[in-house]
Amino acid sequence: MSVSAEALRRFVKDVFLRAGLSDAHAAIVADVLVWADLRGVETHGVTRVPRYLGMIAAGDLNPAPAISVRTETAASVLLDTDRAAGPVAMTAGMEWAVRKAREAGVGLALVRGTTHTAALGYYTLLGARQGMAAIAMSGSIPNMAYHGARAAGVSTSPLSIAVPRGDTAPLVFDMGTGVISVGKLRQASKTGSAIPAGSALDASGNPTTDPRAAQIPLPLGGPKGSGLALMIECVTSLLVGNAILAETLAATPAGRHHKNNGLTLAIDIARFADPTAFAGEVDRLVRTLKALPRDPEVDEILAPGERGDRMAEERSRTGVPIPRATVDELARVAERLGVAMF
Repeated sequence: MSVSAEALRRFVKDVFLRAGLSDAHAAIVADVLVWADLRGVETHGVTRVPRYLGMIAAGDLNPAPAISVRTETAASVLLDTDRAAGPVAMTAGMEWAVRKAREAGVGLALVRGTTHTAALGYYTLLGARQGMAAIAMSGSIPNMAYHGARAAGVSTSPLSIAVPRGDTAPLVFDMGTGVISVGKLRQASKTGSAIPAGSALDASGNPTTDPRAAQIPLPLGGPKGSGLALMIECVTSLLVGNAILAETLAATPAGRHHKNNGLTLAIDIARFADPTAFAGEVDRLVRTLKALPRDPEVDEILAPGERGDRMAEERSRTGVPIPRATVDELARVAERLGVAMF
């Protein structure tokens, strides 16, 4: 089914309004999820709606959080987000980081105690559109194998970096530390789509390509991906006294609940370089890379975020394709909450 982005946002917002979020918070969640679907990142799009509702029912996601400042300096802030929806908490984090960067040149916001942070590129793009070089990362529960282990030990902790360009959309890089994302495994399980060899393990720790059996992603680049995930846990979770991985692996009471921590960083380009010249240099670098000799099996050399920008432009015109399995799940949500479908 193909649905307009506007109708999809309206539906998701109505769902979360009915689930207890404020109008402003429901709108943020809807915008972040639909943004991901527009760009072709369906694993972080509206397919997450039932999961978020499940977290509310379990008491892990607080629909009416009281976000507070725990520590603040001229260039940094630690936010306690009170189990807020990840899009709400991370948007607040980037807004704080940008404000601090305006004042001090660099702004850091640590986001403590949130939930699934959704597509991090959304938040770094917010910073880049305000003249910042922006970075975001998040730590979560162990769902990816650590290199050399045959069980989940670290998270597929994502990382995003964005910078402004000249007359085109900002350069946005957004990656997870796994060969495949947990969301992609869930999507494959729903649709029966094949998964690549060397990307996942089954529940017993055995390599598999069976989409119904695959549960644990393998780390991207082996020790590189798992090492990066481990360090992200250190700077997002341990730094704010809210450990996730060790608590979950040790099966402590605190480790039985879903939670995320995040970090957002903004660098005010105008403090260090002429913003117009910087954007021009980014454009020049991209043009230079695109002019390199091309692999004959590659149609075009693409810059980070370029494929997503094009897809978002097309889907804004033609609609967002929603897989039948996801449509069925959302229909059950709509019926249960008494919300009109798109």
